[in-house]
This record gives sequence, structure tokens and C-alpha cells, in this order.
Amino acid sequence: MIPEKIAFLFVLAFFLIVFIQSGVDKIIDYKGNLAYLNDLLKIHFSPPIITLALVVVTILELISGILCLVGIFSFIFNASNFIGLLGLIIGSLALLVLLFGQRVSKNYDGAKTIAIYFVLAMIGIALA
Repeated sequence: MIPEKIAFLFVLAFFLIVFIQSGVDKIIDYKGNLAYLNDLLKIHFSPPIITLALVVVTILELISGILCLVGIFSFIFNASNFIGLLGLIIGSLALLVLLFGQRVSKNYDGAKTIAIYFVLAMIGIALA
């Protein structure tokens, strides 16, 4: 197996862990996450918009994580990178939504972290 394909598998594994953990955390502590986001974003957005964004990000993260998991197996057993690539694209959309919220709330440290994840997602997409 060539190094680029190994790197692609590791990027998928990374985002599998990141997005499944994050999505499950948002479900388990939904009220806590919603309270945090309402406090963080209340100046800029109405509560229904914040709730919708939380639900959308949670769904995107879980779909991305699942697609990354399936993508790992699909790549190993079928030599197909399509499902993994789709997982990275959907995860990138989730990261953009999160980045928007961080920037609007002027949480620049949080935005930096998301930017690092986004760069890794772009590397994974380029490796696909």
C-alpha cells in the first residue's frame, strides 16, 4: 500500500473518532450544549436558529463519522475511496458551520482549532 493511501485511512480514522465522539456528546448532553451555544451566540442569533444549527451540526457530524467508518472498510476491502471522501466532505460542511459560529462569537481560539481540523480534512480530500 502506498503512503498516500495509508495517510487517507488515518485521516478517515481521525475524523471517525472526532465526529462520532462530538455527535454522541451533543446527543448525550443536548441541554448543556444548547445552553452553552445560547449563551455564546445569543447576541447574534435567535434561540430557534441556534437550536436548528445544533441539530444540523449534530446530524452532519454523525453522518460524517459513520461514512468515515464505512469508508475505511470500503477502501480496505473494495479499494473504493468514494464513501470516505463523502464522509470528509460532509464533515467539512460541519466544520464550516462550527467555524462560522466561532467567528461570529469572536471565539478566535476555537476558530483556530476548527481551522486545523479543516486543513486536515482538505488534505484527506486531496489524498482520496
